[in-house]
Amino acid sequence: MKKTVRKKSTYIGGQAVLEGVMMRGKTGMATAVRDDAGNIQVETRRIAPPEKRPRFFRLPFVRGVVNLFDSLASGTSVLMRSAEVYGGEETEEPSRFEKWLAEKCKVDVMSIVTNVSLVLGVALSIALFVFLPYLAADLIAGWTGLDDEGIWFNLLEGGLRVAIFIAYLALTALMKDIRRTYMYHGAEHKTITCYESGMPLTVENVRTCSRVHDRCGTTFMFFVMVIAILVFSLSNSLLAPLLNIQNGVLDFVVRLVIKLALLPVVAGVSYELLKLLAKTQSPWVYPLKAPGLALQRLTTREPDDGMIECAIAAFNKVLEMDADPSSPASSFAVGGKLSDVKARIEKLFSDADIEGEDCQWILSLNLGIPPSKLQEERLVTPAEARKIFAAVNERLTGRPLWYIVGDADFCGYTIRVDERVLIPRPETELLAERAAEEIARRPAGARVLDLCTGSGAIAVAVTKMCQKKGKPVYMTAADISADALSLARENAAENGAEMSFVQSDLFESIRGKFDAILSNPPYIPSAEIGNLQREVKDFEPRLALDGGADGLDFYRRIAKGFSAHLAPGGFLLLECGMGQAENLVALFEGAGGTCAVYQDLAGIERMVKVTLQ
Repeated sequence: MKKTVRKKSTYIGGQAVLEGVMMRGKTGMATAVRDDAGNIQVETRRIAPPEKRPRFFRLPFVRGVVNLFDSLASGTSVLMRSAEVYGGEETEEPSRFEKWLAEKCKVDVMSIVTNVSLVLGVALSIALFVFLPYLAADLIAGWTGLDDEGIWFNLLEGGLRVAIFIAYLALTALMKDIRRTYMYHGAEHKTITCYESGMPLTVENVRTCSRVHDRCGTTFMFFVMVIAILVFSLSNSLLAPLLNIQNGVLDFVVRLVIKLALLPVVAGVSYELLKLLAKTQSPWVYPLKAPGLALQRLTTREPDDGMIECAIAAFNKVLEMDADPSSPASSFAVGGKLSDVKARIEKLFSDADIEGEDCQWILSLNLGIPPSKLQEERLVTPAEARKIFAAVNERLTGRPLWYIVGDADFCGYTIRVDERVLIPRPETELLAERAAEEIARRPAGARVLDLCTGSGAIAVAVTKMCQKKGKPVYMTAADISADALSLARENAAENGAEMSFVQSDLFESIRGKFDAILSNPPYIPSAEIGNLQREVKDFEPRLALDGGADGLDFYRRIAKGFSAHLAPGGFLLLECGMGQAENLVALFEGAGGTCAVYQDLAGIERMVKVTLQ
């Protein structure tokens, strides 16, 4: 392993979890875990940056205590989450007690387990590294006659604490799962070191880097033990003569309480020391770092390439989140009770300002049950969860739901959609229905032109509805986009709608006259596109949205050419945006047409019908 030289620093730190790595930056936290299928799953969440915390919590020494408890809480939570991913395909049926707690008391059993685990973990740490060393030192002092108020007693207690800590690390390393966690710990360190060395984050580069790091929690724990010796010695020397407690049991309890009360002081000082020493590579301070770095040889192991891949995935995701405030949170694909899965998705969507209805659709479509059945409790298997959360995490990027699903319903017909075309809107169904009604009053065989056809939704729906009414039509679908026409052809074929297709910039390549011309052209004013929902402005084609400075450019061009392509007695039916109908009436009446305006279900003037005078 070659020695790596730090060329840049990073604030990103991490933690090994079950079969994965968690990385934490300023504004985001990412956990990458390899599931039972061998895939790397990444879960992310937003966190408050340090500068957003109350000023008091950012003060030197205080911030160390705050970070310690924050790390304990978030670390325990992440560890529990990684266990859910690593748990495999088996999902147990919730017990009657779990169901009763969830239904009657609105209590999340997993939340209780997480909090209890945190409390037990802290209690175990106190028992092992505070209570046990003191008890053992007191016992030895009783045998040897050592003064339990002197510096040697505190050195003995501190030495025992370090010995217990080292023995604890060595014994846990014998457990297979813990040993693998130590390997992931090594992958975490090596990845951070690789980034700080200025090398690209590849498996090959990370593999060459050191698995020990200045900012490791193991070094922090060593500092805690050393600082504790000094702080506890000082407190013992100052307070023991003042207290002068003769009762042995009471004296023991009081001393223990004092030590617990001073733990935040010890943690605060240790944090500042760790932070200070991590800023320099000077050989003069190396003796202070050396014991902690040596202990890391116990808590880290050389990782395999798959573990390094997890660490890189988590690190890169945190970099992305810190660089892009709009980067969304994401979730592991973990099964379980439907109500829990639903609640998790709703929370993610709420935080991302995504409508809760999208959660209903994703669950309904992927579980194959109607939305009305989502209130009935059932288990979501890991296989189902993978499909559900693939859609959820994609939706969290802002990609519209129907692009993710791949199709949308329009007038009862399934229309394929993707980024080549607009997603059909419910108000456009009114245009298709009105057009079909108008055409059905005419003799069979009407010639119909759908300008700016996009996905072909209007053309398909009108063709099929007229066919059902016994009035088949000759439909022509036109669009300037070859990609859109390709998708429109697919939709026509899948719905059995016979029609012809023409690539044309409005009427440019259109020949002949038509009994009906239909169009839902681009009508959003250019300056307003940036204010549209993320789903629209970032994903739907601008070509199908931008209607020019005032949104009326396409209507002006249609007004100039429609009369040359409209057969006697024919009509032109246009969809328009809010507040545009009046302008369209003036425009088309000026071009020799007679206009009628129709409202949508919300009472908005949405359609303009034009006939020639």
